[in-house]
Amino acid sequence: MGSTSDYDVMSGAEQILSSFGVEFEKKVISAHRTPDLMYEYTKGAKSRGVGVIIAGAGGAAHLAGVAAGLTTLPVIAVPMQTKALGGLDSLLSMVQMPTGIPVATVAVNGAKNAALLAVEILAVTDVALAEKLDEYRQQQAEKVINSKI
Repeated sequence: MGSTSDYDVMSGAEQILSSFGVEFEKKVISAHRTPDLMYEYTKGAKSRGVGVIIAGAGGAAHLAGVAAGLTTLPVIAVPMQTKALGGLDSLLSMVQMPTGIPVATVAVNGAKNAALLAVEILAVTDVALAEKLDEYRQQQAEKVINSKI
């Protein structure tokens, strides 16, 4: 995440990943204030066994785009709600990536969906994780079916 203030939202991703038993790293890295750390962390991600990067940031929100430019790992962007433009600034910054450097982007403050998307990506090659995802989806369906008004 771009700053510690993003953790309130990004903790949703932590919750989802933990519930699926997916190991993860969490770190505060600023694309603007710590560019050397950004480079080092992202360039080394694949060799550390990272399969997907989830990057949450607000304002200029260059974190996900810079990460995508530094790795071929899938990058999922979580735009943060901002005081100035409600998160539209973050969202537009993340979805306007140049051709050849894609970033998957979820809704403003959508860290839980970012984590679920990461689980889906990882489940392509992990049968046990795919089974957990199927169970999760079934539970989601059952909540709707069993809901009472």
